[in-house]
Amino acid sequence: MSRAQDFGAELTDFRRRVDELRTARALPSQERLSLLDAALFELQHVVDVLWPRYEELAAASRVPPGGRSDPHEQQLLRALFQRLPIPVVLLDRESVVRRMNFAATQLFNTRAGYATGRPLTSSLRRDGQAALRSQVAAVARGEGGRSLTVHLSQPGPDGALRVTLAALRPPGEPHPAVLAAFQPDRGTAATSSVTLPVPRTAGKDTVDGTAAAQPDLAEVTRHAELLDLVDDMATALLGATLEGSGPEEVLGRAAELLHGRFADWVIADVATDGTGAPRRMVALGPPEAAGERTASLAGQDPAGCPLVADALDDGVAALRVSPPDANAFGRDATGAPVLVREEVVSLLCIPLRVSPTAPVLGALTLFRTAGRSPFEMAEAGAADRVSRHIALALSRPRVREAGAAEG
Repeated sequence: MSRAQDFGAELTDFRRRVDELRTARALPSQERLSLLDAALFELQHVVDVLWPRYEELAAASRVPPGGRSDPHEQQLLRALFQRLPIPVVLLDRESVVRRMNFAATQLFNTRAGYATGRPLTSSLRRDGQAALRSQVAAVARGEGGRSLTVHLSQPGPDGALRVTLAALRPPGEPHPAVLAAFQPDRGTAATSSVTLPVPRTAGKDTVDGTAAAQPDLAEVTRHAELLDLVDDMATALLGATLEGSGPEEVLGRAAELLHGRFADWVIADVATDGTGAPRRMVALGPPEAAGERTASLAGQDPAGCPLVADALDDGVAALRVSPPDANAFGRDATGAPVLVREEVVSLLCIPLRVSPTAPVLGALTLFRTAGRSPFEMAEAGAADRVSRHIALALSRPRVREAGAAEG
């Protein structure tokens, strides 16, 4: 008898004994206590015998039949994935990006490294986010491949895409992943001007003799605006550090640059105020929020904001479109959720640190409110660069000394 068959027989016997124990519920209450020791014994049997055997079998099943897989074969598969001419994304069961090929980075206007570990639904319009999550989960459960229509969240034409989902079992992993391939939705081809990226050589025709695709003007403009923002931020922070500014002035300059131009609300917190507690340094909002609403956010305890607490304690960045958790940024003095009160349609909360392994110095939170397009992944990437620039300015010796003098 094989190990798997032996484990199956043991599990069958265990289930039979559990069924016998269930019949104890029909006994009088004074007689049920006599079966308590038997129930505890069976639970201990699961911990000491059944679970270790299951782990052994699971570990053995993850080994390829022919031993270790060929590294050259894996390199070939990775290269094939990256060079596919259509956008392809590998997702987990929660629709979080595990891997993204080059064509997909062009479609979603982001870097593969930044997209990894973040939900793909952040790049889609709100009406398709729940549908994609549901279908990806169904495919991961083994209910078969399927396809659906989604729309990009970025402003511009309709942006309708047909996404095809298929289950994929990565070697050496216990759970299936989901492969998502994107194509223009043929049903909306007449009204959609979205074109998928194709390999091209600058200044030359494509292989079939047709002219190379021209860059999208709106995309080029957005890219230039983000570059200008990053450049202006670097200039402003460099000036602050050369002047020996303290943390509050550094964060204030950064917030003023982002306010209105990039976000409706800009909120900056520092990880500690000298007593070990986080402290809010800056809160800038739209003109109509001047007064009590801005003062309410300025006086809010960062520890009462789950997103900020995650950024400060664990270095977790967050990009939310139509935030599903109304309490993710805490409540105001009246008990109203801040995100609901300010009609936030999209937010970014980014830890301020020089590198992924460096300590977190603070958190930068950006809100976009009703009437403004949500943050795109490309904008989130630019904000991530800005956060590193701010962290560099905060970590300069002059800034630390100035902050100590102010204290």
